[in-house]
Amino acid sequence: MASKYIALPKGISEQTFDAAVKDFRRVLGDANVLTSAYQLAPYTKIMMPVPEANHTPSAAILATTVEQIQEIVGICNNYKVPIWTISTGKNLGYGSAAPAERGQVVLDLHRMNRILEVDADLCYALVEPGVTYRQLYDYFQEHQLPLWLSVPAPSAIAGPTGNTLDRGVGYTPYGEHFMNACGMEVVLTNGEVLRTAMGGLPNSNTWQVFKWGYGPYLDGIFTQSNYGIVTKFGFWLMPAPPMYKPFQIQYQDEGDIVEIVETIRPLRISGTIPNSVVISHALYEAGLKAKRGDYVSGPGPISDEAVHRLIRDHKMGLWNVYAALYGTAEQVAVNWKIVTEAFGKSGKAKFLTEQDVGDDPQFGYRAALMRGGMDMREFNLYNWRGGGGSLWFAPVSQARGSETLKQMTLAKRILAKHGLDYTGEFIVGMRDMHHILDILYDRTDPAMTNAAYQCFDELVTEFSALGYGSYRTNTAFMDKVADTYGPVQRSINRRLKKALDPNGILAPGKSGIR
Repeated sequence: MASKYIALPKGISEQTFDAAVKDFRRVLGDANVLTSAYQLAPYTKIMMPVPEANHTPSAAILATTVEQIQEIVGICNNYKVPIWTISTGKNLGYGSAAPAERGQVVLDLHRMNRILEVDADLCYALVEPGVTYRQLYDYFQEHQLPLWLSVPAPSAIAGPTGNTLDRGVGYTPYGEHFMNACGMEVVLTNGEVLRTAMGGLPNSNTWQVFKWGYGPYLDGIFTQSNYGIVTKFGFWLMPAPPMYKPFQIQYQDEGDIVEIVETIRPLRISGTIPNSVVISHALYEAGLKAKRGDYVSGPGPISDEAVHRLIRDHKMGLWNVYAALYGTAEQVAVNWKIVTEAFGKSGKAKFLTEQDVGDDPQFGYRAALMRGGMDMREFNLYNWRGGGGSLWFAPVSQARGSETLKQMTLAKRILAKHGLDYTGEFIVGMRDMHHILDILYDRTDPAMTNAAYQCFDELVTEFSALGYGSYRTNTAFMDKVADTYGPVQRSINRRLKKALDPNGILAPGKSGIR
């Protein structure tokens, strides 16, 4: 017998779900409880190589207050209905707004979008989960505040709460987002409201300036987890520097990646270069200037010859290094001398600044992101192949040149085996290095979709076996990635889950936690 719902929560009858929906509507109003296929379309779109049916929600509910969320978790506990919480739902390539498991109810918080406080002297903000980076950026402009954001690639459409809770990163000196988080309000599954760290103190005025409070530090357990619903989020902002100097350095041989990282590491550790340095392969940026069909015909990965032709045609580097200097004119001048001397030793580096490149889009979007600007042109990479398929693979290693060559060689071998291109970049932190690969494929092609799935599965297996753990993954592979971190960590996560969410109502499967 056909159900009136496009999916039902696991183990929940239609009659029981009817009762839950009725209670949701009592709390939120009919207009804020969505159950039709048309209404749920935005919550079913995925870019992963798995059937949409695997991630189809049973409903979506839109809350606007903490009190409503408290009532919602009570309803969910009563009926054992699972909910999957999103803030803006723009986690592109990692699962978007769709739930981890079929039948979960999406709790959409994008209408909880108040900027609660911005302090220009102490450089912090307190926001609700639906606040976007664009909203904050416009607020700073309207009030002429000398503050900068740190944003991920989706910039305008994403928000600081969701991005930080998934431990996303940006490109300014404040780019390690969770490191700059300070104070959360969390609705627990028993309806209690926790304010972490200094927020637990009555009349506290230090909630957004001192991270630790007293006793165990709890904020971390609410990132990449399903232990509570964050309803307020505090974080630190970067004061606008007197001078900003973005730059690009081009290299033309793949093997140069070793020299690049060995040169960057001491500059990052010393703080000479204060922001995370991006080392982007030509194919990662090719979508800004070309399409794959201009250089490739037929199946299989793009050839090295075609890549070099692309580079010559569009005056790109095979590796494109992006970083910036911030500070007074005197500080920038001194550090620029150090940087150019360090990279100039081998004679391979080609330096480019804003004055050199004009309106080049490749440089333009990187320069915007490194100052917290609203620029989404990075997602032109989806135009490289087309077809709407994207899987982000994100292993971490030490910031050593030898590690880059090992990782790139392994990744290219696995991708080529499955007929896919190497579309990647390295991001050098203080001592770590993220290797970001976007597995681009055509979701309308069943054979390529299967190849993308098998490729991603093999990447996780092979990289983790060599000690390269993924720091983030999409919802289709959360269990597999969780397994790579060992049974003790999974056991502890389950014990915390049982203690904080005994009925298992909150985002079952998130980060492999049930």
